[in-house]
Amino acid sequence: METVLLQAEKLVLGYGRDIVLRDVGLAVERGEFWFLLGPNGAGKTSFLRCVLGLLGPRGGRLQRAADLTLQRIGFVPQRCDMNPTLPTTVREFVALGTVGLSLSRRERSERLEEALGTMALSGMDARDYWSLSGGMRQRALLARALVRRPVLLLLDEPTSGLDPTTEEALLQSLACLNAERRLTMLFVTHDLGVAKRYATHAALFHDGEVVAGRRENVLTPANLKRVYGMDLETARLALGAAPIHTLGGHA
Repeated sequence: METVLLQAEKLVLGYGRDIVLRDVGLAVERGEFWFLLGPNGAGKTSFLRCVLGLLGPRGGRLQRAADLTLQRIGFVPQRCDMNPTLPTTVREFVALGTVGLSLSRRERSERLEEALGTMALSGMDARDYWSLSGGMRQRALLARALVRRPVLLLLDEPTSGLDPTTEEALLQSLACLNAERRLTMLFVTHDLGVAKRYATHAALFHDGEVVAGRRENVLTPANLKRVYGMDLETARLALGAAPIHTLGGHA
């Protein structure tokens, strides 16, 4: 089995005459937990669209491992795009993740039970999806992706709008999936603190370019200053460092 799951080489992406990303180079290996960060419009979602096969390269290439077919990629959006007036049970909602898969009735049922159980939704499968809290809806969205038994999971700001407690619970669930199942993930967020806590690897998108690698090599004060325009002290604080004036025991 190939170690490298996804590799971009001199990848160029764009819309019409506009180039969004150029010369992107990164390699995602199995079991890694990647966080994609950068200002709005920097190309994070465009990169996910390319991984999903919805946006073709203008140049370079994006190579997938042999077992990383589009059917083995799970996607968790920021929110559900279904019509809220359409009555849908949690079970029916999660089952939508099997669309496009060739499964027997038994296989489909097994996958549903597995995904619902993984996200602690087994006792809620008959409830109306729209009656759930925001946090439980996100768990249902995650279950809808997991029902595909993905090799790679893409998450586009899935914790946006959640309260801190609910956000942390969802992040812990993702961390468990990554650690216990070695599920590879690409997580788009604006939250540097979350990336610092959970990422094994990070990619900073800025001005059409991407700096990518191990978290500790990418999430540095110098890189944050360049990408976000922070002064170095603010960048250090964003990464959880102690203020300079407190170092050495001085108040």
